[in-house]
Parts: sequence; C-alpha cells; structure tokens
Amino acid sequence: MNAGTVALIILGVLLLFGIVLIFWGISIYNGLVTLRNRFKNAFAQIDVQLKRRYDLIPNLVETAKGYMKHERETLEAVISARNNAQAANSQAAADPGSARAITALSGAETALTGTLGRLFAVMEAYPDLKANQNMLAIQEELTSTENRIAFARQAYNDGVTTYNTARETFPSNIIAGMFSFGEAALFEVTNQAEKEAVKVAF
Repeated sequence: MNAGTVALIILGVLLLFGIVLIFWGISIYNGLVTLRNRFKNAFAQIDVQLKRRYDLIPNLVETAKGYMKHERETLEAVISARNNAQAANSQAAADPGSARAITALSGAETALTGTLGRLFAVMEAYPDLKANQNMLAIQEELTSTENRIAFARQAYNDGVTTYNTARETFPSNIIAGMFSFGEAALFEVTNQAEKEAVKVAF
C-alpha cells in the first residue's frame, strides 16, 4: 500500500467523520428546537386560560360593586392588579423563552391572586352577594379556570425542565452555546397563597 493510498484512506475516514459530526450536530440542534417549541406551545395554553381569567375579573368586580359600595379601594386594587397581570402576560406571550418576562408574569400573577384573595375575604361579610346567581356562575367559572391554569402551568414547567436539561447536558450544551439556546424560566409560584390557588368558594 503506497503513501497515496494511505493518504486517500485517511482523507476518506476524516471526511466520513466530518459528515457524521455534521449530522450529529444537526440532530442535536433539531432536538433543542423541538423542545423549545414544546414549552412555547405549553405557554400558549397558559395564555389562553389567563386571558379567560382576565375576562372574568371585570364581571366579578361589576357584580360585587352593587353590594360592596364601601369597598371601592379593594375593588380598584383587583382591577389594577388584573391590568398589571394582563400586561405582563402579553410580554410573556410574545417571548415565552424570556426568563425576565416569565418572572415578571409570575410576580404579577402572585399580586393578582393576593388581591383576589382579599376581595373574597371581604365578600364573606355580604351574604346577599354570596347568594347572587351571577356571582355563583362567575365563581364556578373562576374555579374551573384556576384549575386549568394550574394544569397548564405544570405542563409548561415540565417542558421547560426538559428543555433546560437538554441544553445543559454534554454534548448538547456545545450546540446550545453555539446557537444561543438560552435558559428558559419556570413559571414558579412565589408564595403559599398562590400555591393554594384562589379560593373562590363561598
């Protein structure tokens, strides 16, 4: 076997190795894209439920207004918190991969949950309001929505965890670093009241 043949064999092996390496990199890249798209899709499900919740809150406040004339400050706090959460959700929906946007949404949702909790506590002093058919219907809708949000949040967090694990493990971390696959943030619950979800039952 002459030197030229040996050189061709080495060149062929290197070429084959290079091709395998390229396909391996493409496979990892595509896997990361798939995982990123999964958690973004999971956030879209949260977005749908949060919008449903935001739409219900003005109805809740309007119904309560007729009975709670001396609780204007509480009602205004709920609307303000709802508007802040809605704005934060719009930012997060535009880029579910942004850790900053998801953290801001988590904080805004925690604040909204706190103000809703205070409103429901105040409502305890208004038996006529608790018996109102419209309020009972809104209560049922909110309870259902809160359950859906919790379920969608869990699916999103599972997707984020899978994606983050993939982008941090070797050798995927090399491709993730080369193509700017940033870390995604969990939609975390930051206090016990939020963990327990909004108690809307009277």
